[in-house]
Amino acid sequence: MASPPTTHLLYLHGFRSSPQSTKARTLAAHMAAHHPQVHWWCPQLPPSPRAAMDMLLKGISQWPRQTMAAVGSSLGGFYATGVAEHTGCRAVLVNPAVDPARDLAKYIGEQTSWHDPEERFFFQPEYVDELRALACGPLAHPERYLAFIAKGDEVLDWREMHGRYASSPQVLLEGGDHALSDFDTHLPRFLGFLGVA
Repeated sequence: MASPPTTHLLYLHGFRSSPQSTKARTLAAHMAAHHPQVHWWCPQLPPSPRAAMDMLLKGISQWPRQTMAAVGSSLGGFYATGVAEHTGCRAVLVNPAVDPARDLAKYIGEQTSWHDPEERFFFQPEYVDELRALACGPLAHPERYLAFIAKGDEVLDWREMHGRYASSPQVLLEGGDHALSDFDTHLPRFLGFLGVA
């Protein structure tokens, strides 16, 4: 049975990223132009993973579980997985982080934003523990995830992503990069999964 069309869409950016990322702006513009009836939320996530997840769960607390969906890139994919496991909603993941507690441990200290180098934040040691605490076990409904995984990802290991979402539908790209620079070409598959193509 086909899932009902998405009515509420959450977009979650990656580490050091923002709602100004190319993917976020591309998807926001597409939704505004072609699906203005869909409620769109793309928040700036705080550096603290616990604060980020608390903010997200509070923000979507009134959303309809059957027709909401989450989209996440990199660290945002890790958060989107947490949201989907909590709500049972569908999720589209772009090169999702699998073990950010391990990967981000080396980034403790002052960081700058990709889209505004003037904007700085401090990645605290306790954030690594918060990421560890947020890690989900096996996916309850792997069929509700669609993962876009680029073998050319220069930041994360595609094999790890492929293994984590092995039971989920995947688009395994031979080349590509971590940012999925040709994101717009994948929108039809992306939106088809969400029922808003």
